[in-house]
Amino acid sequence: MTKFIEKHPYWSIIILWAAVYIAHLGWLYPNIMEARNFVTAREMVTDGNWILTTMDGLARYEKPPLPTWLTAFSGELIGWESLMALRLPAALVTLLLLFYMFSLSRKLTQNNHLALLTSLITGTSFYVIFAGRNGTWDIFAHAFMLVGIYYLFQFLSQAEKHYRNALLAGLLIGLSFMSKGPVSHYALLLPFLIAYGFTYKYKAFRKKWWPLLAMILVIALLSSWWAIYIYVYDTAEATRIATKESSRWVGYELKPFYYYWSFFTQSGIWTIPAFVALLYPYLKKRVSNKKAYRFVLLWTIMAVVLLSLIPTKKSRYLLPVLIPLAMTTAFYIEYLILNFRQITSKWEKWPVYFNFGLIATIGLVFPLGAFLYFGEKLDGYYLYYILTSIALVAVGAFIWYSLIQQKLGRVFYGTIAFVMVVITFGFPLSNALLGNPDYNSLTSLSERQLPTYALEDLAPELVWDYGTSTIHKTEEELLLMNESIIGVFTDYSVEKNKLDFLNEKYRVESVETFDLNPVDSTRSSYKDRLKADFYVLKKSQGQQIKIVK
Repeated sequence: MTKFIEKHPYWSIIILWAAVYIAHLGWLYPNIMEARNFVTAREMVTDGNWILTTMDGLARYEKPPLPTWLTAFSGELIGWESLMALRLPAALVTLLLLFYMFSLSRKLTQNNHLALLTSLITGTSFYVIFAGRNGTWDIFAHAFMLVGIYYLFQFLSQAEKHYRNALLAGLLIGLSFMSKGPVSHYALLLPFLIAYGFTYKYKAFRKKWWPLLAMILVIALLSSWWAIYIYVYDTAEATRIATKESSRWVGYELKPFYYYWSFFTQSGIWTIPAFVALLYPYLKKRVSNKKAYRFVLLWTIMAVVLLSLIPTKKSRYLLPVLIPLAMTTAFYIEYLILNFRQITSKWEKWPVYFNFGLIATIGLVFPLGAFLYFGEKLDGYYLYYILTSIALVAVGAFIWYSLIQQKLGRVFYGTIAFVMVVITFGFPLSNALLGNPDYNSLTSLSERQLPTYALEDLAPELVWDYGTSTIHKTEEELLLMNESIIGVFTDYSVEKNKLDFLNEKYRVESVETFDLNPVDSTRSSYKDRLKADFYVLKKSQGQQIKIVK
């Protein structure tokens, strides 16, 4: 099996990708970021807002439109009722990322085995999995940037095909900007350029100036046209949103400089190997390619430092760091695979036994642990529980057996299999932890035949569930309306008094509360913003309306 994996790297990557990024892709409810993207994509199709993008009928210029275009195409092609269809573009661009992680690592090291390790580590890193299974913008920006960096590296290091590499680099770097603005340029490209300059130097540029100028021109055109368009055709909204977004980078989610210092934990199952891989004095004489190792290590460190300089910090902003970190970690894993039996120091070996032994033990104890943890919640999920238990016990036993034999290559591939099993068989068990007896979808409103308005902006998840844009009305506009019967959404309130100002004109009846929380109100993750009150307003006592529960 090991020989097959290493002989067919692209097939190995595809199998990993299918198991980790396609299995149960439509299983979970959309989160807030996904809902924003899905609503905007839907309104591109229904309202034709492909360039002047909207969310719930209002201008939505916070993010460039490329990922949303791809989401809209997928939704139209496969079906808007399928969450898998809407998340598929993100999964596909993750496959692109994994392929080019392999290609870039191979270009850097001329080592197919190390390149495969890099790609597999990337594909099983926690936050890459999270981003690749979510229909949001982040993975597009960083995947396109990584492809652009691959061609940029060739442009900088090769003495031929200057225009081809420059134009392809410009195209992909521009597409990255079209996905999430300059985020990846700052967090992935700039650290790469710094690390390249320190490690490989910028030389032999005499014949590259014109191709470089062409690359910069392509990047500038792709990066600026949409911003120019919305500024010309919707100046007021574009200016307002740009001002708001700029202020968020310095006055929102403020964290200390050292907030990202535990960045390696975002790699999930590779946390301990990633930490050891950062220890340059220890590893510099042990890696197969010292110069390439120094380059990717510096790339990783510079990415963390640059992100740390920005006052606004969130854990998901560390996603681009995981790309060079995976390359760095691969050097350590390769060293273990080739030399573990010859290592005599127990201080070198115990982190390896601890890390992979812990993973193997989790697999072995999963059946009992999961049964005790889930209890009666396993009803309806026993098939997934049994399949996951059998597979994890088998993988755990395989890892322990290989670890005892000190065959670290098998241990590594067993760890990859562990992640694949968790997603392929175990992922549906996450729904056993969900359940809200008050869950109430807005889709039932389609059966009500009455004009419906929204007094306040609904949460994006509610708008997505509603199925179409809401019609926004202010208090003044509601007071001036003359319909005999209308429906009105408001934010959730215990008192149900949001429409008391209409009591003199209408008989206000609180009909029901919509609740999209996947968990009940006793859980800490329960959010009032995922609830909305629905009122029916009648002008006269004699009129009746059929309420569909």
